[in-house]
Amino acid sequence: MRAGPSQEEIRRHNLGALLRHVHLGGPTSRAELTSRMGLNRSTIMALTSDLTAAGLVREELPRETGRAGRPSLVVRPESSRVYVFAFDVGPDRLAVARVGLGGVILDRRESVRRRGAFDLEEVVGALAAFARQMHRKTRADTVCVGAAAAVSGGVGRSDGVVRYGPNLLQAEAPFGEALARKLGLGLQVSVGNDANLGALAEHTRGVGVSVRDLIYLHGDVGVGGGVIAGGHLLGGHEGFGGEVGHMVVHPGGRLCGCGSHGCLEAEVGERALLEAAGRTTEGPLGRDAVRAVVDAADRGDIVAQAALSRVGDWLGLGVANLVNIFNPEMVIFGGMLREVYLGSAAQVRSRLAIDALPAHREKLRLRTSELADDATLVGAAELAFAHVLADPLEALARVGG
Repeated sequence: MRAGPSQEEIRRHNLGALLRHVHLGGPTSRAELTSRMGLNRSTIMALTSDLTAAGLVREELPRETGRAGRPSLVVRPESSRVYVFAFDVGPDRLAVARVGLGGVILDRRESVRRRGAFDLEEVVGALAAFARQMHRKTRADTVCVGAAAAVSGGVGRSDGVVRYGPNLLQAEAPFGEALARKLGLGLQVSVGNDANLGALAEHTRGVGVSVRDLIYLHGDVGVGGGVIAGGHLLGGHEGFGGEVGHMVVHPGGRLCGCGSHGCLEAEVGERALLEAAGRTTEGPLGRDAVRAVVDAADRGDIVAQAALSRVGDWLGLGVANLVNIFNPEMVIFGGMLREVYLGSAAQVRSRLAIDALPAHREKLRLRTSELADDATLVGAAELAFAHVLADPLEALARVGG
C-alpha cells in the first residue's frame, strides 16, 4: 500500500497552486493567498520566498491601502522575466506571441497565409523565424519555460501529431516535433486543437472565468468545439475530443470536408453562409466576408437576412444537441461564429426553445468570446505554462532557469 504524499510532494503542490493563483489572478496579497489556499501565514511566507528566490514572483508593498496597521505584501508574477512562446496556425493566418507569466503579451508577430493544405516545413519555418526574432530581443536574465501551438485539427495527446484537419492539411503531420527542432531552443512544443485551447482560454481569462461547465464553439472555415466540464477540459481518450463540427445535424445535407454530409460545420460554416447569401466564394474570404453578410443583413438586405436565418437555425440545432448532452452553464461563440451568432441570435434562441430540454436551457447563458481573435493564441500560452504551474521548481531546473 502506497504511503501518503511526502512533505516535499506537498510543498511542490503548494508552490504550483500559489503560482497558479498569481498567474491567473494577477498581483495578490499574502493575506488573500492565505485565505484562498487555506494555509497559515508562515507557510505562505515560505512558499513565496521559494518562488521569489527562483525568480518566478516578486513581493512588494501595495500601492494603496486604506487599512490601518502593517500592509500585507503583494505577490506579483515576474512577467517580464519568465515567458513562453505561443503559436496559432489558422486557415488564414500564422501568429506567434511571447507571453509572460501572468498572461501578459510581451511581443507578437502575425502574417497572412494562403488557404489550403500547408507545407509543414514552410509553416514551422515561418513560425520559428518569428520566435527567434523575438527571442533575440529579450534581456539576458529572461528565461523561456515552454512553447505550445494551437492548430485547426485533431491532435494526438501523447505525441503532438496532427492526425487530421480537413481544412488545413492532407496527411498526418508531426507538428510539435518539427517546430521544436526548427526553434532550436531545447524546448518541447506542446500542440492542441484550436477550439479546445479557445475553451481553455475563455475559461481561465475570458468570459467564462469562474464558469465550471461551458462549451466554446470556434468557427473559421470549419467549426470546432471545446468542452469544459467540472472545471476541466474534456480531451477524449487520445485527445481528439471536441470535434462537434462533425456532428451530423442534417442527414443528406451539404458535403463536408470530412467526407460526410450534413455536418454542423458544413451547414453553418463560412462557405454555407456565403453561398446562401449569394456571395461568391471565389472572392475575399474569412471573417471580413462573414462580417459583410452580417452588416448587409443589419442594413435590411433580405437575402443576407435569409442566409443568417438559415445558418442560425442549424447552429441552434447543434447547440441544442450539445446542451442536452452536456448541460453547460454557458455556450461561447468564437472565431467566425462570433459574428454569425450576433447576426442570428434570435434564430439560435428560437431553436433552443424548441429542441433543448427545459431544465437544461433554463439557466443557460449564450455569450460571444471576450478574447475574440486572440482566444486560441491565449489558450496556447496557457498550455505552454501548464507544466510550470504543476511543478515550478522542476520546470525551471529543466530549462536551466
